[in-house]
Amino acid sequence: RLSRTKEQKLRAQIKNDLLDQLTRNGTEGEYFIDLVSDYINMWETKNKLIEDIKRRGVSVESYSSAGTNLKKNDSVDQLIKINAQMLKLLDSLGIKPSTEDQTDGEGIDL
Repeated sequence: RLSRTKEQKLRAQIKNDLLDQLTRNGTEGEYFIDLVSDYINMWETKNKLIEDIKRRGVSVESYSSAGTNLKKNDSVDQLIKINAQMLKLLDSLGIKPSTEDQTDGEGIDL
């Protein structure tokens, strides 16, 4: 897991990069800045979902009156959905992902 400081730095870098791309594309205004903030919030949620999956796995124990069962970790489905929403949001902003290999500086692919 990224340290809190590294995560905050990466968050700021991503937000600044998105805002720079909007400016380069001529897309300006408070509405678009708010959408970038929405994207960053989704990015933070995505990271929390990934951490949950790493910590608990893709299957989790479920307890009921019938006993203990394994069920899928809901974070897996939520991660798929939030990734799709993030891509849609970038598309609506007219931002295309960089073709360069993106890492956080420690060899961890983003």
